[in-house]
Amino acid sequence: MNRSFYIIMAAQFFSSLADNALLIAAIALLVQLEAPAWMTPLLKLFFVLSYVLLAAFVGAFADSRPKGNVMFITNTIKFVGCVVMLFGSHPLLAYAIVGLGAAAYSPAKYGILTELLPPEKLVAANGWIEGLTVGSIIMGTVLGGVLISKSVSESLLGFDVPVLETGIDTAAESAIMIIMMIYVLAALINLRIPDTGARYESQKTNPIELIKDFSICFKTLWADRLGQISLAVTTLFWGAGATLQFIVIKWAQVALHMNLSQGAILQAISAFGVAGGAVYAAWRIPLRSSLKVLPYGIAMGLVVCVMAVYNSDMLPNITVLTVGKFELSLKLVPAYFLLILVGWLAGYFVVPMNALLQHRGHVLMSAGHSIAVQNFNENISVLMMLLIYSGLIWLDVPIQAVIIGFGVVVSAIMWLVIKRHAANQAEYDSMHLIGEHKH
Repeated sequence: MNRSFYIIMAAQFFSSLADNALLIAAIALLVQLEAPAWMTPLLKLFFVLSYVLLAAFVGAFADSRPKGNVMFITNTIKFVGCVVMLFGSHPLLAYAIVGLGAAAYSPAKYGILTELLPPEKLVAANGWIEGLTVGSIIMGTVLGGVLISKSVSESLLGFDVPVLETGIDTAAESAIMIIMMIYVLAALINLRIPDTGARYESQKTNPIELIKDFSICFKTLWADRLGQISLAVTTLFWGAGATLQFIVIKWAQVALHMNLSQGAILQAISAFGVAGGAVYAAWRIPLRSSLKVLPYGIAMGLVVCVMAVYNSDMLPNITVLTVGKFELSLKLVPAYFLLILVGWLAGYFVVPMNALLQHRGHVLMSAGHSIAVQNFNENISVLMMLLIYSGLIWLDVPIQAVIIGFGVVVSAIMWLVIKRHAANQAEYDSMHLIGEHKH
């Protein structure tokens, strides 16, 4: 990998770190406002709304100028979202502004990989990007949990700036101030991303034409035999992943008797597994073998179901590991193991699918447009799954029932995807055989 790739990785790391820390701070803000429990998953829903509503436009925007420039502009939008949240706007609205920046950031972030690297390096590059992104999710979620914890927030609120009255007097607000600084750092790194020299034909600005173009790209990717399989898998993965974030926080509260700060840190445990699975896939799975990982998606759904069976009352509260101030209790070991295993399976099967989808998108259309189509599908899935989850919480459905339903649905959809791929392959083999007979 060249130097430019590592600069992109650094920019992505800090931007994603801030996104995930901000989610925990926004949840804390909702708790502070005494908002109802069903509103918490709506944070993510408002965040991804821009991915869906602006899908026809962000691809053209990403392809209209150098990708580093696009990433700088979109990071600035995220910063503005933080400012709005800090100074009194409702967390849902403010997080939607951050989502607007993220929606435009994504086609540039992934699109630049296809400009910089040959196809044979895309699985490895995606492995590193996904591994790093998951690392930022781990650290961001932990950072958010730490920043809103009583001891750290009291220290932050104890700082006095002479003459200046900031009006920051809660744990959530002090956390947001720190997160804003991380967005600034990410924006500065964006300025160091070099221009790859890739140029696309002049982008349309008429909204109707852009929607028509997007519709054509959408149909093209779903009609492609390889594109439709990889798109179906990544669509399922991101919808499931977004919902699992909130399921883990709720499960930690009900089954493990943890508060929000502890649950946020526990949520990061599964991300360790995703990072491991992503890096292992980057090392072991070449692009041509990417579809062999599909059965791991079924396994992931089944392991999620096992989570519903476990609660911390099943084992005694015995400390089995002590590292500094950290103590691991025996009753949490099965929970950690399950979350790491779910994460590993997810990372292992989604990274090759992501690389395959990027490659097919790059072959069939421009980088920015293909990523925009991918984001549209993935975030429709996120919206639908979060709406269903919010509804289940509103109806007061037990979290154990929610987890089992979630796991069964994921496994069933992955089984259908595998059957579809087998049918596509049989059709391709049949057509290939007919072509040989004609010759």
